[in-house]
Amino acid sequence: MTNTPTRNLLDALPLAALLVDAQDRIAGANAGALSILGEHAIGRHYVTALRQPDLLDAIETCAQNETRRETRFLSRDGGRDTTYVVKCGWIDSGDIRGVLVSFHDVSDLEAAGQMRRDFVANVSHELRTPLTALMGFIETLRGPAKNDPAAQDRFLGIMQAEAERMERLVKDLLSLSRVEAQERVRPAEEVDLAALARSVLHGLDPVARETDVTLTAEIPPEANIVPGDEDQLRQLISNLVENAIKYGGAGGVVTLSLAASPRDAALRAPAVVLSVRDKGQGIDPIHIPRLTERFYRVDSHRSRQVGGTGLGLAIVKHIVSRHRGRLRVESVPGQGSTFTVTLPAAA
Repeated sequence: MTNTPTRNLLDALPLAALLVDAQDRIAGANAGALSILGEHAIGRHYVTALRQPDLLDAIETCAQNETRRETRFLSRDGGRDTTYVVKCGWIDSGDIRGVLVSFHDVSDLEAAGQMRRDFVANVSHELRTPLTALMGFIETLRGPAKNDPAAQDRFLGIMQAEAERMERLVKDLLSLSRVEAQERVRPAEEVDLAALARSVLHGLDPVARETDVTLTAEIPPEANIVPGDEDQLRQLISNLVENAIKYGGAGGVVTLSLAASPRDAALRAPAVVLSVRDKGQGIDPIHIPRLTERFYRVDSHRSRQVGGTGLGLAIVKHIVSRHRGRLRVESVPGQGSTFTVTLPAAA
C-alpha cells in the first residue's frame, strides 16, 4: 500500500513516475506509470517489474551513489512501440526515501527526427541524380564531344531537362516549406473556388493538349465561396489536375467537378466539394494510404518520366489541412482515380 506522502508526490508529477524504496520494491506509482507497467506493479521488486538491463543498472547506481542517472525504456503496447527517456534521482525527504523514476514519452519526437533524416536523405538523393548526370555530360562536352555539334545538341537537351527537374524539385520544396510554416494559421480571405477552378483549367489546357488529354469541367455557374488562401488553393487544384494529366494516360479525359454540400457529414458544416477524376491505370489500394507522404511514388520510374517530384500530393495534404478540409482518394486499378477535396464553405 502506498503511503499518503508518496502518493501525493507521485500524483502531483506531470510525467509517469514511480518510487523504488530502500527495500528495492516499488513503493508507489502514479496512473501514468501503472499504464506502462501494469496495475500490479506496486509492491513488486523493481527488477521483476522493470526487467530492462539499462534501467535496472540506472536505478541500482542511483540508489548506491545517490546520484542522478538517465537512460531509455522501451515499451510495446497494443502493437505500438513507445520510447521513454527515463530519469532516476535519489530523494530523501521525511517519509519519502528512495529512487524517484520518471518516464517521458519521446516517441513522437523520435518519429519526427526520423522523418527529418529521411527527408534530408530523399532530397539529397533526388538532387544528386540530376547533378550526377549534369556533371557527366559537362565532362563529355569538354572532352569526347568537344567537336561534335550533333552530340553537343543532344547532350545540351538532356542537361536542360535535368536542370528543369532540379528547378521543379526546389520549387516544390519551397512550396512545402511555406505551407507547413502556415499550417496552423487559418486563412482569413474569401475565395470563389468555382472561378479559381475555371482559371486553373484554362491555364493547364495547353499542357493537357501536349499529351492528348482532354480537360472537362462540371462547375456550376454560381460562385462557391470558401475561406482560403487563393495562391495555395490554386496550387492545390493545379497539383491535382497536373497529376491527373500525367498519370491519366495519353488520349484520356480528366474531369474537374465542383459542388456545394448543404452539410458535409465529416465537417458537420456546409462545404464545397472539388473532385478531379481521370480514367488512367488507377492505383492499387495498398498504395493509397501513403500517397501523401513526401517522395512516395507508386512507380518511381514512371514518375520521373513524367516529371514528378514526389512532393505534389504532400503539398496538397498540407494545404487541405491548413484550410480545415479533408482529402479522399478513390481508385480502381485499370479504371482510374478520383481525388476529392472537401472544404468548409464561407459562412
